[in-house]
Amino acid sequence: MPWVYILRCSDDSLYVGHTLDVGSREDFHNEGRGGLYTARRRPVRVVYSEHHDALKDALARERQLKGWTAAKKEALIAGNQDSLKRLSRCRSG
Repeated sequence: MPWVYILRCSDDSLYVGHTLDVGSREDFHNEGRGGLYTARRRPVRVVYSEHHDALKDALARERQLKGWTAAKKEALIAGNQDSLKRLSRCRSG
């Protein structure tokens, strides 16, 4: 069962990843096994996750979220649809 998740690190930065087991992912990162970025910013906690039916969909969503600004990720985490829509508007037109 593929998941996309967002971690909040101890320095308040956000990390986006994917996993097949979201339940143990926080422990994995907090044990220093999740990569250098999160290993240097422990403790971390999962602040958002979403399930996907296929791994390819989870990977596409992970890439999408990694391209978002921190403000847009915060709106997603908070479930603030108004802010998410405002932050999603095209800025070139």
